[in-house]
Amino acid sequence: MTAALAEISARPTQLGKKLRRRRRELGLTLKEVADGAGLSVGFISQIERGIATPSLSSLVAVSHVLQVEVGNFLSQPVPSTALSRHDQRATYAISENSLTYERVSSSFPGNVLRSVIIHEPPGHRGEPIAHEGEEMMFVLKGAITVELEGEPSILEANDSIHFQSTRTHATWNHTDEPAAVLWVGTMDVFGEEPELRGLHSPAAEIQDNKGETQ
Repeated sequence: MTAALAEISARPTQLGKKLRRRRRELGLTLKEVADGAGLSVGFISQIERGIATPSLSSLVAVSHVLQVEVGNFLSQPVPSTALSRHDQRATYAISENSLTYERVSSSFPGNVLRSVIIHEPPGHRGEPIAHEGEEMMFVLKGAITVELEGEPSILEANDSIHFQSTRTHATWNHTDEPAAVLWVGTMDVFGEEPELRGLHSPAAEIQDNKGETQ
């Protein structure tokens, strides 16, 4: 991990309140959000109650269903050049005690690949998800278990896996050591696709409502 300070967007309870309020504004049920994002109803409920933190891809998927930009919930680094230096990348996370990320890929007109280095703490188990596109994972350090349609594969350092993202997938750091994984995929995890920039951006509207009930 780089020496740069991590950028933490919000506590899980704050994120959950924002997502719940937006869902209610649209009149969507938990099931409708879950089905649209390729996640389980139980996991969406846990996010809204602040007892679970989504991965970057899951947050993007939920944001799309809620018709908002992922930037409303998470500030991500914007590259200024095509070159990525290992000692100059900022680390960031969706909330405390969750996965941390380093953006590797740059941005330019027509690009279809996105890439981050994911730092997965010991014991972390990701939520199963399915979405459009394809992705590849290359283990840089440690080991993880990758489940595709319920079939587990253990990947150690220098192992990789490449698959269609429409297959339900999840990762699990089954070890007692941190793992680092290079993720490359076609999902727009940075919210930069032109057609998505027209999404509603209710930054001023989606505020914590301390009096709101679950």
